[in-house]
Amino acid sequence: MNRLKSIGNFFLEVYNEFSNDNALKMSASLSYYTIFSMAPMLLVIISLLGIFYGQEAIQGQVFGQIQGLVGKEAALQIQDLIKKAELSNRSPLALTVGIITLVIGATGVFGEMQDSINRIWSLRAKPKKGWLKLLINRLLSFSMIISMGFVLLVSLVLNSMIDVFSNQLERIFNNDLVVVFYVVNLLVIFAVITLLFALVFNVLPDGKLYWKDSFVGAGFTAILFMIGKFLIGLYLSKSNVGSTYGSAGSIVIVLLWVNYSAAILYFGAEFTKVYVRRFGRGIVPKSETVIVYEQEISPDQLEEGQLGHVNVNNLRGYYERR
Repeated sequence: MNRLKSIGNFFLEVYNEFSNDNALKMSASLSYYTIFSMAPMLLVIISLLGIFYGQEAIQGQVFGQIQGLVGKEAALQIQDLIKKAELSNRSPLALTVGIITLVIGATGVFGEMQDSINRIWSLRAKPKKGWLKLLINRLLSFSMIISMGFVLLVSLVLNSMIDVFSNQLERIFNNDLVVVFYVVNLLVIFAVITLLFALVFNVLPDGKLYWKDSFVGAGFTAILFMIGKFLIGLYLSKSNVGSTYGSAGSIVIVLLWVNYSAAILYFGAEFTKVYVRRFGRGIVPKSETVIVYEQEISPDQLEEGQLGHVNVNNLRGYYERR
């Protein structure tokens, strides 16, 4: 009973942090940025993976996954956006400008994600050279895109191998073994998503987690994401969201899907923060990063000069516990 109560209190604290940080508002903001970043980001990923896996094969895999998430019409809309963002048959000057615009657009969504997780973890970068920090953030964001491409490439290869083995074994053995391979496929997907979230939690924010803590948070977020992916897909397939908004319905569906997915990501970030606070080894702020501490003060306290004080040792213990 005490254990159940402790678990309940833990998740109540996570929910309260999620609500206090206005995470749903940040999710809406991320979905807005994603609309403008999705086409260039997918174009970069497809171009990178196309080197190893073949351009047409990667496009088929990517759009098959997108169609499974948001439906055929929305997937076709995204495909059209990517075609318009392609840089082939352009002059050298237009190509250079296009590449710069492509990189800025592709990394924008990760910049917004970084700011949001910083806010959730009460961190704020205070660099001496703002332009250098911006450049580093863009490079980090681009490295995240490359990492996503590599992880997706590995997952595609593993999924292809599993599909080949399952198809061959289905002819020889009964359906029980096919179920085993289906479970193995789910575990591979779970491992890939967990790795992606661990990279997000460890690379993007201006605070560093210990890998054990980040994998706990990433694993929980991956479970939520896989369950949420099924429920969001079920909701979008049963509702009339697309038809309600007419020609803009496809974009609205993408916005909804990204909004819900971002909410899951930020809930996972809140879970990670509370887990680190209770059981983990702390968050280590990176160089030129400050900890933001919010304190409520009544008008009477302000008039009397009773601004209170912060127990710095306790605060440092939360962020640098060894």
